[in-house]
Amino acid sequence: MSTSTRDRLITATVELLRVRGYSGTGVKQITVAAGVPMGSLYHHFPGGKPELAAAALRTAGIAYGQLIPLLLTPYPDLRDAVPAAFAAAAGQIEETGWINMCPVGTVAGEVADSEPALREVLAEIIGAWIADGTAYFVSRGLPADTARELIVGIVTALEGAFVLSRTLRSTEPLLAAGRAMSARLAQLLPAPEPETGPRHAIGRVVPHLDT
Repeated sequence: MSTSTRDRLITATVELLRVRGYSGTGVKQITVAAGVPMGSLYHHFPGGKPELAAAALRTAGIAYGQLIPLLLTPYPDLRDAVPAAFAAAAGQIEETGWINMCPVGTVAGEVADSEPALREVLAEIIGAWIADGTAYFVSRGLPADTARELIVGIVTALEGAFVLSRTLRSTEPLLAAGRAMSARLAQLLPAPEPETGPRHAIGRVVPHLDT
């Protein structure tokens, strides 16, 4: 099935926002990347770049919101899961040449004061991440308040560490953030039960962080 013009515009915008940010992305760049005429952009998005950017960010937000459960679920113990997720992010950002990993975080830091309507869209997306992440950690046995604290901490640590890792060209910020969150988890979770049988290796699934 061929991709619709609207979907091509959204896909191209997600990628450009991730790499260039909101101010650095122009409508001409979007239409060229999508391979569509300029008129198609305004046909599907009469509000122009702000409307298209909002749609692109919502689409990216859904995809990125699924990553934390995807990275954590293979691990029975959250003490192993959380630092492993940060290590996976560190490996991915290094392998891809320190690209910006998250268009939502990129644009959020750029337009908080200059584009109020887009800031509200971003707040909606991040709010959904927190709500879904809270529900996920509740499903893993954490109380609701603890689950919310944990997901807010993880999102904050990841987004901040992405900025530092890209700037320093180093995985150290992501790995350090993972260790810090692991230490907080040790405070939040009950002590693990002593092992009574042989320890088996747990297969580790490290998915790519692409949308």
